[in-house]
Amino acid sequence: MDGAHDFHDFRCKLLQPSVLPRVKEYVQWQVAVQESLDAGQQPPLPPGTAPLSINLDLTTACNYRCDHCIDWEILNTGVKHKEDELRDSLRNLAERGMRSVILIGGGEPTVYPRFAHMVRFLKSQLAQQVAVVSNGSRGDRLLEVADVLEAGDWIRLSLDAGTDETFQAMHRPRQPISLDEICRWVPKIKERNPRFKIGFSFIVTWKGATRDDTKIVENIQELVPAARRAKQFAFDYLSVKPFLMRQEENGAEVMDPRQAAEQQTQIVRRIQEAVAEAKQLEDENFQVVESTNLRLLEQQSWQEYTQQPRHCHLQSLRQVLTPHGVFNCPGYRSSPMAMIADRRAYRDESQIEDTRKKLSDMILPAVRCVRRMPERDLPLQPDKLVDPGPDPGSRKSRRPDGRTRAGRLLSLSRRRDASRGRESFSPRKDPAALDSGTGGEKDSRPLPVSP
Repeated sequence: MDGAHDFHDFRCKLLQPSVLPRVKEYVQWQVAVQESLDAGQQPPLPPGTAPLSINLDLTTACNYRCDHCIDWEILNTGVKHKEDELRDSLRNLAERGMRSVILIGGGEPTVYPRFAHMVRFLKSQLAQQVAVVSNGSRGDRLLEVADVLEAGDWIRLSLDAGTDETFQAMHRPRQPISLDEICRWVPKIKERNPRFKIGFSFIVTWKGATRDDTKIVENIQELVPAARRAKQFAFDYLSVKPFLMRQEENGAEVMDPRQAAEQQTQIVRRIQEAVAEAKQLEDENFQVVESTNLRLLEQQSWQEYTQQPRHCHLQSLRQVLTPHGVFNCPGYRSSPMAMIADRRAYRDESQIEDTRKKLSDMILPAVRCVRRMPERDLPLQPDKLVDPGPDPGSRKSRRPDGRTRAGRLLSLSRRRDASRGRESFSPRKDPAALDSGTGGEKDSRPLPVSP
């Protein structure tokens, strides 16, 4: 995998020495579940640990009216956290192994009245790695917390345009603000603290795309100007992703370019040409990063990507905490079928125990995911954790007749560390990946995952 796509490779994060034991613990639980089911017994509950990372929606309030917003229906509902309950939940999560928090939405995190207090609480009291995904309208609040952020933390601004005209048409701010005003905060933040990275997020949209009955403003032509702007204002990278829509039948985020007004192949060609031109601006201080699903769109293989395993194991390791409740996937935020529990799921011991029971049931239903390549899911699918390969110096890998599925799964937890030397089970070593939040061999708290 090239460095641009390592940027989004959650597998590498899970292979960090400080995190891998949690993955093995989960696999051992899967083994116990399988053995119990084979014996006709009640399966055990999942481990009593917390997810490694959460997406945290501080608020449902948003000061923009973006035409392409995937969470439109849950914005500005008036549903709120009780901050004392939220802090109790976060403390309990941290005590049980949570290592990173992405402040995102849902709503716009920086309009939460106590945004700065919450960031400082997460950093100084809970020792979390923190990321912020923001529309950039409150650069003053981002500057206020810049001093507590560290290498491995990050901020990403959702801007999606290279010119103010397109920015205004797409985002429709409720209060006057220009794209230049937003971008001018980035050098100030960098001057205060250059240790963490700041990204410019660009969701590619095309003519004919819609959200409900709303026509989406096209911005393919803005990709190169956006890259120039990002570099000019000292952003570390431009993150390029395709527009997603929400399926009516199950609330899932999906990618469907068939609704475009022009031929899909022509759209793909335009995107490829724009990305290639934008990459000409790359240097040691600036990178253009394509998401996995954009790469699939460019390869015109996105429909194959919907063929996913029946069980999603990632929901045990990453969850979404919102004022509406706790959900098992950012792609299903607010969907009733994805709700594990209400927002008090981790408030106290009684709630935590109930959440464990609900999570055990949630891991079984089928899901459809457009966020990762199936063949790259090694630590996320126990079936693919089976025998990552022979230990160096051993005989060629073989599977004796009669060996049970559970036994093969359990073999992962007994594998010597030397097995990690194989490519299929080794952390990435790309320096850009380590710096940008992909984990690799850096043995620290798992880095927040790009949503």
